[in-house]
Order: sequence, then C-alpha cells, then structure tokens
Amino acid sequence: MSGLSIDYRNHDGVTEIVDRLAYAAEHVSIAFDGWEEPHVKGPGLYFAVVADREYGAYADPMGENRWPRGECASVFSEDAFVDAAERVGLARDGGVVVAVDGEVQAQMVRFRDLGAHADEADLMNGVEYEPWMGSRHMSAIETSVRPEVVATVTLSEESGRVSVFRDGEAHTYTRTELGGRWRGE
Repeated sequence: MSGLSIDYRNHDGVTEIVDRLAYAAEHVSIAFDGWEEPHVKGPGLYFAVVADREYGAYADPMGENRWPRGECASVFSEDAFVDAAERVGLARDGGVVVAVDGEVQAQMVRFRDLGAHADEADLMNGVEYEPWMGSRHMSAIETSVRPEVVATVTLSEESGRVSVFRDGEAHTYTRTELGGRWRGE
C-alpha cells in the first residue's frame, strides 16, 4: 500500500458502486411478488463495499456459498449483475464483498461482530439499532463503521426493505417506498 490516502466514502466511482448495489437490491425486492404470503421468506442480500481486499481480519467464509463470478464478476456488468443478485438473494446466504473498483469477490462471508476485540470498542460508539433491524441489518450497520468498509447494502428477506449503511448511519426504504419516482408515486 502506498502512503497515498484516498477517501473512498466520497469518491464518485465508489458512490456509483453503492448506488448500483442499492438499485439491484431494489429490483430484486420489487420483482419478488410473494412478500404478502404467510410464512414465505423472500430474497435477502448483504453487500459490503471494501477499500482493501484483505478483509479476513473481520470476515469468515460462509462455506460453499459463492457469488457466480463466471456469470458476473463486476457490478458494472449491468443486467448480468442484477440477474446474479436475484439468484444469490434467493439461494445463498452470507455477505457479498465488493471492492472499490466494482469487482465482486467469489467467496461469500460472515462479518464478525464489531466490538469483539478491545481495539474495536471505540467503533461501536454511536451505532444505534432500530426496532426493524434483524441480524443481517445489525451486522451491516456494525460493519459499516469499520475503517476498511465504505458502505453496506441490505435487502431484508422478511419485508423487502432496502437499506444503505455508511459510518453507522442507516438510509432505509420500505418496499412501498422503493422506485417511487420511477413508478410515478
């Protein structure tokens, strides 16, 4: 690593990556029509945009759960990315790691709880959980305050809610709020 420090949180290209992740999650949520069915679990997604591909210090592999890189290795692959997100959201479990250049890592992961080590305790300051948050969202808000993580994006398998977390702050949209300006609402 060079001595050059880049603020990825405010970098236009990285902002576009986070937007593409949120739009893909919104598409998957809107495309699924079984949200109102009793006892039906919808698609769920968890993306983390990381500034350093050395995320092993705070993430563990989720077994055989993999992103289909052969079909889509980048968030910039337009339709292929949305199609892959839909399949992953329905069939796999774990977080999807996306580098700041848009490359999607193959191995899906479980992000470790924040504050498990004394040197991480300070990062927990200001992290507030909302009543609607399940374990995926609680993990995502914690993960978003790690210095190596630019943002996290989730799709709730319970409600279709899409959330973007940056530095411990949540910007969340219920399913009825998704795509409002495109649907004419």
